[in-house]
Amino acid sequence: MAGGVLLLAVFCVVETRVPAPMFRLGLFRIRAFTAGNLASLLASLGRGGLMFLLIIWLQGIWLPRHGYGFTETPLWAGIYMLPLTLGFLVAGPVSGWASDRFGARTFATGGMLLAAGTFLALQALPVDFGYPSFALILLLNGVGMGLFAAPNRAAVMNSLPPDQRGVGAGISTTFQNSAMVLYIGIFFSLMIAGLAGTLPRALTSGLTAQGVPVTDAAKVGALPPVGVLFASLLGYNPVRTLLGPQVLDRLPPDRAAYLTGREFFPQLISQPFSDGLAVAFGFATAACLIAAVASLLRGGRYVHDDARVRSGTSQAPAPVTAAVAGKPGSATADGPGTATGTGTVIGTDAPTGTGTDAPTGTDAATGTDAPTGTDAATGTDAPTGTGTAKTGVPPPPPPPHPRSP
Repeated sequence: MAGGVLLLAVFCVVETRVPAPMFRLGLFRIRAFTAGNLASLLASLGRGGLMFLLIIWLQGIWLPRHGYGFTETPLWAGIYMLPLTLGFLVAGPVSGWASDRFGARTFATGGMLLAAGTFLALQALPVDFGYPSFALILLLNGVGMGLFAAPNRAAVMNSLPPDQRGVGAGISTTFQNSAMVLYIGIFFSLMIAGLAGTLPRALTSGLTAQGVPVTDAAKVGALPPVGVLFASLLGYNPVRTLLGPQVLDRLPPDRAAYLTGREFFPQLISQPFSDGLAVAFGFATAACLIAAVASLLRGGRYVHDDARVRSGTSQAPAPVTAAVAGKPGSATADGPGTATGTGTVIGTDAPTGTGTDAPTGTDAATGTDAPTGTDAATGTDAPTGTGTAKTGVPPPPPPPHPRSP
């Protein structure tokens, strides 16, 4: 465990330094992306743990107690779990369509709350339950998971820039696949922890009640609960193997047949298994509740704004102030395309004098030699006066001035 955590830390450090990382850790600065992936991880843990527990429950205990042989239990376990799939198939497309109109947070949060409620309901069921109530709980669990799945994935993808959605999809899928691996270790450990407290005593007392010697029953009770859990998962009665022919041959035939039949072992481990289920379903409930909180904290309807990127437009630059120095003159540009200023030029080429050749009018330096544009001209050849030159549309040429003969 410590080695895995260390390698994960090294991986994160490396990903921040390579030019083309597999995981762009900077994406986790987006709150909707981080919250959605956390909720997805926890929801996948709960869903995978439910499948794992139901297989053990049905194949190892419930179906044998209702007359199904161990060779038939795998098939019938899948059939009895169909309401779970049906609920998911119905709710998934509906929630995806509705979340496009009303946002993902309500559906994702509500789905996780419903799933948490179904885990509490399963925890309250007796081990030898009635199937109609069990089927209803599975149906509601599938509905809750279906309400969560499509809106959560859409919200995660919409929160990313367009050029990062491929990377984001890979990260999200990695979280889901990691959960499908983690749930086996987590729920298996929780079941063993729940069985360890009561299973040894239950095995010892149950075997001695059927005439098994105390020493032999104590040896079986002292065995690790992992073997019992695997036997339940495989739908197998391990009593014949655990006791051996040297013990079974000393028992009456009817008792030996009962011990190795399909009813004794499931009934024997029902109460310890119920304790293990309580621990495991408690963890699944907590995971779904945390996922609901993460979905709630993702924020409202959020879609990354990529309209400007798609249109290829750019914003106008900020106002710029510039000063251009001439010999005695100055000019300033204020705004995105308007040049204003004053200038005085002293020189041999400055237009001076009176008469028809002198520039007239309110605008500075009108005539064929008048400069136009955004730049203010300074220097010995600059005209004198004040004026405004606008960019974008060139000004019309001035009318010609009459000249004296």
